[in-house]
Amino acid sequence: MRYPGVLRSIGMMCLVLAPLLATAGGVTGDRLARGTDDGRSWLMYGGNYHNWRYSPLKDITAGNVKKLAAAWMFQTGIPGQLEAAPIVADGVLYLTASYNHLFAMDAVTGAPLWKYEYPLPGDIRICCGPTNRGVAIAGDRVYMATLDAHLVALDRHTGKELWNIAMDDYKAGYSATAAPLVVKDMVIIGVACGEYGARGFIDAYDVATGTRKWRHWTVPAAGEPGVETWAGDSWKTGGGPAWATGAYDPKADVIYWAVGNPSPDWNGDTRLGDNLYTNSILALDPATGNRKWHFQATPHDVWDYDGNTGFFLIDQKRDGKPVETLVQPNRNGWLYVLDRADGRFLQGTQYVDKLNWATGLDPKGRPIFDPKYVPQTGGNADYICPGNVGGTNGAFTAAYSPDTKLLYVPVIESCGRMEKGDVAYSKGDPFWAGGPGKMHAGTKDAYGHLSALDPATGKEKWRYRDEYPFAGGTLATAGGVVFTGNQQGYALALDAKSGKVLWRFQTGAAVRGQPVTYRIQGRQYVAVGSGGGGIAIALVGEPPLANPGSALVVFALPE
Repeated sequence: MRYPGVLRSIGMMCLVLAPLLATAGGVTGDRLARGTDDGRSWLMYGGNYHNWRYSPLKDITAGNVKKLAAAWMFQTGIPGQLEAAPIVADGVLYLTASYNHLFAMDAVTGAPLWKYEYPLPGDIRICCGPTNRGVAIAGDRVYMATLDAHLVALDRHTGKELWNIAMDDYKAGYSATAAPLVVKDMVIIGVACGEYGARGFIDAYDVATGTRKWRHWTVPAAGEPGVETWAGDSWKTGGGPAWATGAYDPKADVIYWAVGNPSPDWNGDTRLGDNLYTNSILALDPATGNRKWHFQATPHDVWDYDGNTGFFLIDQKRDGKPVETLVQPNRNGWLYVLDRADGRFLQGTQYVDKLNWATGLDPKGRPIFDPKYVPQTGGNADYICPGNVGGTNGAFTAAYSPDTKLLYVPVIESCGRMEKGDVAYSKGDPFWAGGPGKMHAGTKDAYGHLSALDPATGKEKWRYRDEYPFAGGTLATAGGVVFTGNQQGYALALDAKSGKVLWRFQTGAAVRGQPVTYRIQGRQYVAVGSGGGGIAIALVGEPPLANPGSALVVFALPE
């Protein structure tokens, strides 16, 4: 099947609005650096470079959120999951849907301005759904990565394609689903490839021309540091995807990016060793792409725990001293705190209820494996916890509030009888060598919770328990409200201090998207994307709200 590539505009509406759009200010580096400090915008996937998914807006509070009502809704008409974080700039909202559809609309009314459909080949390689997690914005351009491993730049006022570059050959198993990150004059993007044995990378491209400035391979080649952690030449098909959006510290001038699972996923016999730099956090020099340090959470991963979960740059006091830290609730069930200056392990705590694959962490943060819970041929007799989807998952995101100093983490509680399979590599074909096996799904053993965690101690302050595993993103605000959504289709608002549910709204589909907020003409809006599929269906079976067409619902207080 081939998806047509057509650039469409909405006729007279675009003609009327074009002069207004043309005079809008460009999105400068200074604006990006301020992030959500300017509440009129939401300019990047994580809200700010530190990935907090936090807004200082406080028109909507714990006291009045119960009055929140739908201001407008936009139906994409596209089936499949909607995992994107909308981008809002100068009164325009940009939303991506599955199969690389991009919509621009008026952020106040929802009126469509233009639509772009990327022409996908009929033989794309996608392991885990046709999702796209959003665009990046800089100047007068928006940037979108594609399922056939391209990066495109569009005029943000008209949707006209300005350049289109192939990052690598999709027929080898490369694809891209992440929202890019703009740093200085570069668009930073990683690839998905871990289920196909393609060697992963993180790229930087010139924002104006699309010229590649550097590439950082996530799996080392012969003669490079770390290749000794791969038996024989297994590094050639080592995986190491980088499909979650990273973070940037402007003061230190360092990019941080997560790297996922090695290939093949569930059988590590042919790739003995730690398999660097998979399942790791990398600190990169933005000028060169060179690695400054790494921390590996799951050496020699045979559980498909991946490492592509969101992380946060948080300044803390530890033992009375200020420390600049990187905090990650990892898919493997541990919450890690690292010194982001050098990657040194500071703390690790279990944040899931059920964790048995490791009995603990050593003083350097290395897991102490329990051999009983290593995947076996035909599947393990006992369930391995957490299952391969987490924990939490890079497909949705936690949030951090500097007001409460808490992380708000959507958690999956589900285990699996993971299966070790035969190793047989064929370029461009799935290279799993096993699978997740039977999972706790649709039973009392599979549930979810949104947990408020203190990153300084790892302790849980409160939790909201849900009937189904959580697979939707979160948003924290200065109004003392945390927004999220569940697999029954409800957008939810919770008290940031207590976890009490303050408000809910039925969106009509499982919530997988990343909520954002913005303020225009004196009114605060909250946008929540809905549209299930993928992880949601795998975890909860086929709930009635799992897989209709996706939509964006935008809420506001009554005028």
